[in-house]
Amino acid sequence: MKYKLLVLDVDGTLLNDAKEISKRTLAALLKIQQMGVRIVLASGRPTYGLLPLAKSLELGNYGGFILSYNGCQIINAQNGEVLFERRINPEMLPYLEKKARKNGFALFTYHDDTIITDSPENTHIRDEARLNNLRVIKEEEFSSAIDFAPCKCMLVSDDEEALVGLEEHWKRRLNGALDVFRSEPYFLEVVPCAIDKANTLGALLEALNLTRDEVIAIGDGVCDVTMIQLAGLGIAMGHSQDSVKACADYVTASNEEDGVALAVEKAIIAEVRAAEIPLDQLNAQARHALMGNLGIQYTYASEDRVEATMPVDHRTRQPFGILHGGATLALAETVAGLGSMILCQPDEIVVGMQVSGNHISSAHEGDTVRAVGTIVHKGRSSHVWNVDVFTSTNKLVSSVRVVNSVMKKR
Repeated sequence: MKYKLLVLDVDGTLLNDAKEISKRTLAALLKIQQMGVRIVLASGRPTYGLLPLAKSLELGNYGGFILSYNGCQIINAQNGEVLFERRINPEMLPYLEKKARKNGFALFTYHDDTIITDSPENTHIRDEARLNNLRVIKEEEFSSAIDFAPCKCMLVSDDEEALVGLEEHWKRRLNGALDVFRSEPYFLEVVPCAIDKANTLGALLEALNLTRDEVIAIGDGVCDVTMIQLAGLGIAMGHSQDSVKACADYVTASNEEDGVALAVEKAIIAEVRAAEIPLDQLNAQARHALMGNLGIQYTYASEDRVEATMPVDHRTRQPFGILHGGATLALAETVAGLGSMILCQPDEIVVGMQVSGNHISSAHEGDTVRAVGTIVHKGRSSHVWNVDVFTSTNKLVSSVRVVNSVMKKR
């Protein structure tokens, strides 16, 4: 496949206005991961605030990553390993605190599952804590209380003009030491020098030995522009401001209209052919799913035929040492499921509707059975598959009929 990595901004891109991943977007993102595309969540949120989204998308099962704090950290979602990190020198904190107090701005930073601030009652700070499920800790002597190097600090005020003034001053005063930018009208972010989503994404691409042409990046804000420009295919959300759209290769629908799902369906799913499906990656990524637990491995896939194997061992046998009928049905559904996914259109999803099997003979512990699925009926709303299961000596064990329902994504 042309694209190996999908980089997603979170708020305003992946999430709708209710801060949720829509069903259609979730289905599309799970599908491309099953095809071998890895996902990076790239956000200004702290790492802790992104973990629930990473779990919902099953990034840990499919080798995805979290790019947090607008680029200060990269986390391997599979094992929590920190692959990249930049932090602010704590010696700069008294200066930041002095400027915040002089201007009457609130100040906060993140630490694990907490927000540390001198203004715990500030509405924007409380909203930020709630959004990321963080506890708020009050520290009146902010810089004295911080005994660690923070990834970033945030100044908060409803006086946008005053924030803009400090931002312009600091861009001259702190040039080469720290970077500053406004991520919201009321937030002025302070981060280590040369940190943004694009620079950090570049470090990840180097670690993964990928080129920019193998990357899709989708975002909606000014903070996403460099990331969009770096990617081989940069996509702006439909509600983005014109300056962001002008930097993109393509503009999709808004976050309220499943813009991410539409972009992914067009750029990735519609372009994939059965012969290009990386079966080795599918097998590796399914090790935490049912097929992985049963030892099922795909061995062949085309538009009208799918094959897979399954060992007869302690996971799939009955107490008497022969293949369990339930495991056989699971094997058949696994084969037919992939077959229907190959056949369906990008804006469609497949749901298992019915399975029935005739068990003809037995397979014994120590053997490996082979399932061969062939399409019997390909309709607009349903697919019917016949799946025959054989022993290693080609003796027919079971013949299974699987019916999958094909539905439009909503």
